[in-house]
Amino acid sequence: MKRWYGVATVTIICASAIYPVAAQNNKAGDGLSIGRQMLAEDNPGELWIDRGKKLYYERRGPKSVSLEQCDFGLGAGKLEGASAQLPRHFADTDNVQDLESRLVTCMVQLQGFNREALIKRAISPAGSEGSDVEALALFITSRSNGMKMNLALDHPKMREMYKAGEYLFHRRAGQTDFACVQCHGEANKRIRLQDLVNMTDKKQIQEVVSTWPAYRGAHFVVRTMQWRLYDCFWQMRLPELKYLSDTSIALTTYLHYQGNGAVIKAPGFKR
Repeated sequence: MKRWYGVATVTIICASAIYPVAAQNNKAGDGLSIGRQMLAEDNPGELWIDRGKKLYYERRGPKSVSLEQCDFGLGAGKLEGASAQLPRHFADTDNVQDLESRLVTCMVQLQGFNREALIKRAISPAGSEGSDVEALALFITSRSNGMKMNLALDHPKMREMYKAGEYLFHRRAGQTDFACVQCHGEANKRIRLQDLVNMTDKKQIQEVVSTWPAYRGAHFVVRTMQWRLYDCFWQMRLPELKYLSDTSIALTTYLHYQGNGAVIKAPGFKR
């Protein structure tokens, strides 16, 4: 997977770009905050919603069918509120799946796409038109806009995944002996011009989990939570995070459960 980063991104050690625009120290007279707000008011990510909608209803793949029979947890074709309850355990796969892993499962099983090919293209290069998975993930999430996140740990595998994510969030690892909590465990931390969200604060973590997928201004494309975690691992100099891995889903499960009650508002806008 190619790396596409501007100078500002390289300077950041941890997952700083996870911080939503609205929560980034919007003080009167703060030029950076004013600029962020202006950019967010005309979010180009809205264009990806229309593309995702078209892809969702279009008959595609070797089987030439749409995704209308895909069950995201509330029944085939029911999208309203579905992403608010993801990740969740699915009986047909007997696995905990997040939005993207469930979407890929449906694209493979229903439409006949090749799984490896989908994964290879899922995270698009910066400055491109984006991938089908990114557009579909945003469209599906947008159908839950205005609804509250309500992740449940009512299945043993969900509880196991949550505990694994909690462990990973606090575990120091890699050549820099770094953990997510070192950047995101206290208030008022900052790296150069970037404020760092305190993920142990309920309100701040809710602002994070409710705004992905998001338009990434530095990349000119919509990014998803799978990308965000992948990039976090790279910035912490950890081994490359495999797309749709249990590690990525465990961290998402932990973060989303911690953010329960947040009102979904996708796409977000990130720097």
